[in-house]
Amino acid sequence: MNQAVTPLEMKTFIIETLALEDVRPDDIGDDEPLFGEGLGLDSIDGLELDIALRKKFQIPPPEEKTPQRDHLASVRALIAFVNEKTQTRA
Repeated sequence: MNQAVTPLEMKTFIIETLALEDVRPDDIGDDEPLFGEGLGLDSIDGLELDIALRKKFQIPPPEEKTPQRDHLASVRALIAFVNEKTQTRA
């Protein structure tokens, strides 16, 4: 059975995946927006993060032609997405 991902693990994953220099896990709030005025990620960062997340946690790509990106809104949203997708396989 898969264990739930912690906020610290997810923040570290984001920083390492996107090679965010001068950003520490403590700098990212759990509910802070990852895009725009929050962490400041752009659409390319979002795509890279989504691909890396699906690869790391073995989550298949979405079936829709225009996938929803709600799961990339915040650290908490990412954790909920991963936990939902991995718990259903356990």
